[in-house]
Amino acid sequence: MCDDRRIVFDDDNPEWTQEDFARARPISEFPELAAAFGKARGRPVGSTKADAKVQVALRIDPDVLAAFKSAGPGWQSRMNAALRAAMPKRSSPA
Repeated sequence: MCDDRRIVFDDDNPEWTQEDFARARPISEFPELAAAFGKARGRPVGSTKADAKVQVALRIDPDVLAAFKSAGPGWQSRMNAALRAAMPKRSSPA
C-alpha cells in the first residue's frame, strides 16, 4: 500500500531544532504571558472535598440527552438537578 500523503512545510511555523529546544523556557518564567491563558477550569484532580463530583459513564436515551443539551451550556448541572429531584426522599432521623 502506498502512502501518498505529502509532508507540508510551513515557513511561518518551522520544525524546532535542537537549538530551539535548548533555548526553550517554561511559561512559569513569563508570568504576564501565563496570566493571558487564564486558570484551568473544572475541579482539581484528586479533589477531596465532600461535594466533589464523581465521573461516570452512563447510557442515556438519545432524545433525553438531546433535550438537556438543547437548553445550552450547563446541561450537566441541570441533569444532575433532575436526578437529585428524582431521588427517593430520605427519612429524617428521629
